[in-house]
Amino acid sequence: MRVALLQLAADIDSAANRELVTSQLADLDADDGIDLVVLPEATMHDFGAPDLDLAPVAEPLDGPFVQMIAAEAARLRTTIVAGMFERTDGLPFNTLVVVGPDGQLRATYRKIHLYDSFGYKESDRLLPGEIAPVVVEIAGRPVGLMTCYDLRFPELARALVDAGAETIVVPAAWVAGEHKLDHWRTLLTARAIENTVHVVAAGQGGDRYTGHSLVVDPWGSIVDEAASEPAIVQAVLDADDVAKARSVNPSLANRRIKPTS
Repeated sequence: MRVALLQLAADIDSAANRELVTSQLADLDADDGIDLVVLPEATMHDFGAPDLDLAPVAEPLDGPFVQMIAAEAARLRTTIVAGMFERTDGLPFNTLVVVGPDGQLRATYRKIHLYDSFGYKESDRLLPGEIAPVVVEIAGRPVGLMTCYDLRFPELARALVDAGAETIVVPAAWVAGEHKLDHWRTLLTARAIENTVHVVAAGQGGDRYTGHSLVVDPWGSIVDEAASEPAIVQAVLDADDVAKARSVNPSLANRRIKPTS
């Protein structure tokens, strides 16, 4: 499976963000054979200041942002995963949309763990999603979804793997700060090693966020990594890598503590 990670710095102008995405995706073509394009969390509209009300800027799942993603997915004949704020009757959800090569919405994942940490409180502005793993088949491969702060909760990654995931996709807006890049790399690598999966992480860049979108293989090796500026990271995920890693390191099969039904 060939993947492309689009690293960008979103604004609090939704229309400008749509133009930014189409501009950066213009570097890709359907003939590139990309199976999956991953955009960061909050690509539709940045979080903005901590007191910014996100409800008025949230969009429905058939709104302008998803329509733009659908057009790009159809143009590239690929699946796109992207982050948005989804409108409700009250606080919005922090949602990932999965749009297939036919331009149709295939799945959504609403962020379970809201970022109430490091002096920030995401739950003041957003609703948590239902506690349920979301795994979707992309190019014949089972792909699990999580968003940013979810990365700090290994039980979600394990639930995705128990649901069949062999790749975990992590769109993020990982706020920059002391220790944060170390946490980002270490946690992504740990999730790959302990679950013997590929991990594909697309982060927002710029001054506010950590950037460093990257791909990790099932052995925990970083295949490719961006810096902080806008970038497209591409990689090929070989299903055989998962099988080989699980043969040599059968930690999943060796588990003695397993989820109860």
